[in-house]
Amino acid sequence: MYDRILVPTDGSREVERALEYAFDLAERHDATVRALYVVNAAGYGGLPMETALEGVSDALREEGRSAIRRVEELAPDDVTVETQVLEGTPSQVIVREADPSACDLVVMGTHGRGGIDRLLLGSVTERVVRRASVPVLTVQVDPDEIDEWDDEPRLAVE
Repeated sequence: MYDRILVPTDGSREVERALEYAFDLAERHDATVRALYVVNAAGYGGLPMETALEGVSDALREEGRSAIRRVEELAPDDVTVETQVLEGTPSQVIVREADPSACDLVVMGTHGRGGIDRLLLGSVTERVVRRASVPVLTVQVDPDEIDEWDDEPRLAVE
């Protein structure tokens, strides 16, 4: 049923929950997982003119490579993972890459990085769900669960 599963990542811990689902489906269907990171350079348009745009672009691309490496680290040995870092508006790039000739399914978390977007279905996820021409599996991420996944000790505040 599934041959290629697209999983957009932003490098956040929340995406790891969506990856669990994608990897499980890939194992069951002998499918390839295609991890995609979108460099959203437009979000940094408000930086001072003195900021070297090339330096910002390099930093954003490195963040993308880091997010992709994390996907590769988490992937089970029996799942083939393809990776890509592209530039553009995240929802538009994801929808474009979710073409039926390129994938059969998109798996993404309901929330990623995004401040107030965490209160609702993430704005990128919502746009992808509305516009993608292939099915989109959204994975609910409970913020309380994220704390349980964190390996770093936390200070108790009483």
